[in-house]
Amino acid sequence: MIALTEAFVDSLAPNLAAAKNGRDLVKKNKLSSLHRSQGGELLFGECAGSGSSGYQCSADFVVPDKPVFRCSCPSRQFPCKHGLGLLYAYTGGREFTVAEVPADLEAKREKAEQRQVQKAKVEAEGDSAEAAKPRKVNKSALAKKIASQLEGLALLEKLAYSLIRGGLTTIDAKGIKQIGEHVTQLGNHFLPGGQNELRRLALLLKEAGERESSYADAVEQLALIHAMIRKGRPYLSAKQADPDLTPDTESAIEEWLGHAWQLAELQEHGLVEFDRELVQLSFISYDDEARQEYVDAGYWLDTGTGEIFRTMHYRPYKAAKHIKEEDSFFEAASVSKLYAYPGTMNRRVRFDGMTPSPVNEGHLAKALEIAEPSLAEAVKRVKNELKNPLGNKQPVLLLGVEQVRETSSGELVLVDRGGQMLQLGDVPRFGRGTTSLLRLLPRERLEGAAMLLMFHHLPHTGRLIAQPLSIIQSSQIIRLWY
Repeated sequence: MIALTEAFVDSLAPNLAAAKNGRDLVKKNKLSSLHRSQGGELLFGECAGSGSSGYQCSADFVVPDKPVFRCSCPSRQFPCKHGLGLLYAYTGGREFTVAEVPADLEAKREKAEQRQVQKAKVEAEGDSAEAAKPRKVNKSALAKKIASQLEGLALLEKLAYSLIRGGLTTIDAKGIKQIGEHVTQLGNHFLPGGQNELRRLALLLKEAGERESSYADAVEQLALIHAMIRKGRPYLSAKQADPDLTPDTESAIEEWLGHAWQLAELQEHGLVEFDRELVQLSFISYDDEARQEYVDAGYWLDTGTGEIFRTMHYRPYKAAKHIKEEDSFFEAASVSKLYAYPGTMNRRVRFDGMTPSPVNEGHLAKALEIAEPSLAEAVKRVKNELKNPLGNKQPVLLLGVEQVRETSSGELVLVDRGGQMLQLGDVPRFGRGTTSLLRLLPRERLEGAAMLLMFHHLPHTGRLIAQPLSIIQSSQIIRLWY
């Protein structure tokens, strides 16, 4: 029989509403005739609907981490609530008797298997062909794109100098509107990264009328834009001179300049690792108005290397309702192929499929083992990352904790095992507070643990703060944001 957990079923749901509706079907006893195939890889049954006859639903686990759902209902949601309900019934302990697979369902399975074999054959032949000859580059189209991007950088630079000469405090609603017009123009020059950062500047300037500290944030944002122009121009000029130039796989410059990495490209440049085991330590969702997208970000520990990766799932405003939202994952994930994007700290990763298993004491012991014991070394790493214009502006790392104290002014500080202290505080960008939750935890929950921290530089005070995301102990992970 297959081994399923409720957390894995949750991860299959297209959204929270679908998961809730699936559970409700089980609670209301809407599922009946629950069966499984002789080998246990196929679950099937009937679910009562609004009509006189029920819906026939099934979940096929021929590929364990990628179940195939089938249902006779008219829903366009995939998987539908009936298929999810079937799995929740299974994980909830409902009895599934062994039965012969219905003929029509067996025929569909055979056709799907044939398609899968054919697809694998085509992919294998395609991989061989790709290996035999290098990928061709349309040099004419690339030259036009690069020329347009260089024009866009010149436009962005001209605007940046204009804002500096005029002074940010003089920018009114009309000035912010003009910045918005430049955002649109950058889209015509294939510079989505520039668009996002310029839009973020406009949002900060809009806030500055109400919050004085936003001017300091806007100055730092303008410095970031200028640094990206200085790095982007020579990089594009080098590509213009040599269209066959190997892309930079050490930094995020390609992504900032508008390149969307494909998994095949990542593998071509050696940015893939095999047979990795990951444990999600934290999960956050937020609205990124500058990107005009909802973002689902997971922070994962690679139990083999000790590196903290992040998965980034973007849902554009215009298409958000059609895209499955990600959710917290509370189990360990065995991944056969892990694709890592170019970058520095907390590199973005992707994986197509995984096999879940319970988080055990070994995973937690590994997290405690790799936690940075020295606050000074952690801050040094973070500062180096923040100085990099293309680095992660909210880096996350694991730090060993001796205790958490409250100062005479009411601030919470983290004390490392060497007695050094770090101010804890919430990152303003996300609008989600977790620091105050530490006051609700017993002292023993914090002593001798490891804490997953998101670091942030406050330009108006010049201070570095860290927001706690999770607390890792030898027996459990306490998530403060999930």
